[in-house]
Amino acid sequence: MRIAQISPLFESVPPLRYGGTERVVHYLTEEFVNRGHEVVLFASGDSLTSAELFPCVPRALRPAGYRGDLRVPEDRQLDQVIGQLDRFDILHFHTGHGLHPGIARLPVAQLHTLHGPLTGPEMAQLHGDSDPVPLVSISESQRAPLPGAHWLGTIHHGLPTDLYRFQPSPSEYLAFVGRISPEKRLDRAISIANALGLPLKVAAKIDAVDLDYFHTTIEPLLRDSPLVEFIGEVDDAGKQELLGNALALLFPIDWPEPFGLVMIEANACGTPVIAWRNGSTPEVIRPGHNGLLVETIEEAVTAVRGIERLDRRRVRHDFEQRFTVARQAADYERLFQRQIEARRSPSPARLLATCSHAA
Repeated sequence: MRIAQISPLFESVPPLRYGGTERVVHYLTEEFVNRGHEVVLFASGDSLTSAELFPCVPRALRPAGYRGDLRVPEDRQLDQVIGQLDRFDILHFHTGHGLHPGIARLPVAQLHTLHGPLTGPEMAQLHGDSDPVPLVSISESQRAPLPGAHWLGTIHHGLPTDLYRFQPSPSEYLAFVGRISPEKRLDRAISIANALGLPLKVAAKIDAVDLDYFHTTIEPLLRDSPLVEFIGEVDDAGKQELLGNALALLFPIDWPEPFGLVMIEANACGTPVIAWRNGSTPEVIRPGHNGLLVETIEEAVTAVRGIERLDRRRVRHDFEQRFTVARQAADYERLFQRQIEARRSPSPARLLATCSHAA
């Protein structure tokens, strides 16, 4: 297949450090190339890929310090894709381009993977019953607020099996990886570590919008707890060290997480996850297999105390069975083919049958 992968421009592909969506785009693009597809990646010019790179901006917008209207580079990217439609069998968008009027009428098969939360009231207006844009969710939980949208299916994320090494023997500390923001609840993780008397290593990004929250809520907790080590952002090598050697990853979220890539990154190392039951976590975490689900700090403390009952080899095996990029790419290939076939024979009955079968 001739595939266009259209990435957000905020981070490079792959991102140097934090950047979940661009990381997913990278793994998937490389897997498509390995599987023999012709792939063009529409991304920032500082991206690294085995596919053909079409640079839509010279550098990723966040590291470059871009402060302008994001719609300008995004609209230009869409124009660049539209200018090359005859090169592709399928357009795979990982951006918000599906919101542009008329995009569903482009004469090439397409689908749009939504990577963010869909809980805002404006989302129901953007993706209502009459919206023809074909969508893919990254968890069943993510799509729940919009049951009437044009869903083709749900495809969970995946990772290359050789990205992280299995670590059978952890050290005596807990890990937290993610953004420092109210919904990620680092404060819960600190409370758990303090209750157990265990060190907590924190690899986290602080966005400008969350600086006040960091200074008023998190910074005092860091000062008051000698058990907490704040590392900052880490790359894949840093994640291997941090996650692979941790007793467990704490994922104490307080929002409907669309997926949570760090959970399967930890599992790839053999490290179990203790996660709050919220959003996608019941789809990712199989209690007793690759982690435990909790609803209170007290339950999380109890879970950590019994974490050695979870076999780390079983954790890694669960990752290999459910969350590899090879499985993810195969899932997308099936949807791509259905969309291409529907485009070639676009009768209403055929389109309806295709979408109903995929969902």
